[in-house]
Amino acid sequence: MDPLNKHVFDRLERFYDAVPRDVAGAEEHGGLVLFVREGNGWPFYARPRLDAGEPPSLADVTSVRERQRKLGLPEAFEWVHETTPDLLAVARSAGLHVLEAPLMVLDPTALPDPATLSDVTVRVLAAESPDFAADVAARRAVAAVSFAAAGTATGEAGPAERDAAVTELELAALDEERARIADGRRISALAGTPTEGALASGMAMRVDDVAEIAGVATLPAARRRGLGAALTATLARELLAAGTDLVFLSAGSEEIARVYLRVGFRRIGTACIAEPAPLIP
Repeated sequence: MDPLNKHVFDRLERFYDAVPRDVAGAEEHGGLVLFVREGNGWPFYARPRLDAGEPPSLADVTSVRERQRKLGLPEAFEWVHETTPDLLAVARSAGLHVLEAPLMVLDPTALPDPATLSDVTVRVLAAESPDFAADVAARRAVAAVSFAAAGTATGEAGPAERDAAVTELELAALDEERARIADGRRISALAGTPTEGALASGMAMRVDDVAEIAGVATLPAARRRGLGAALTATLARELLAAGTDLVFLSAGSEEIARVYLRVGFRRIGTACIAEPAPLIP
């Protein structure tokens, strides 16, 4: 590990460990901790324990996967390679597919004005807005359509596919979203036009003075218009204004990382995301 970045990596580990704890129980499996959400909502992952004396073993990974299967949860693991380097080989030996995503940290001095990145308006969602429920539903629908066609290439899917993907949110999920935005733990944003509606979406999760930007997505038909960069820059500016001094994200690929370079993010490491390898027919 680069000694210059050790303090940053330590802060990231504390962030990753803190994010799920207000809505999930924590089960320890050797060198790993599995977060199990209490109630409905997006399932969490397993990751290395903050206080573990030894790196996670193959037995630890096997134990977590058995528990995830028993609970009907995705067999998902996340960690930072520079902090837990031995886990990469262990995960692969367990038959897991590992995505090695560029881990990037914002240089605030390099953050551009979002208005210089796209001519499409970006707006931050307000918890008290009468359109809040529709905005959250649109954000999720944009993400669903976008991530079904991952990457940065343009495609056919656009507003019609987004509208077809809109689902009514459960009241509990909407209340959770509203509460997190109201107390500053989450920021959500949409980019769009009056005629086309929402074209890009994204969010940030914040714990004290550390925040992660995640879920930045653009409808395939609206790509190559600077929307992802403008939306990311808007979220970053909001976070800095709220007193956040460490803003980071994980890019899905080297190609996507180049978008974030335009916004002032610099790579410091690798975020690993592991799941069962796809079956080959």
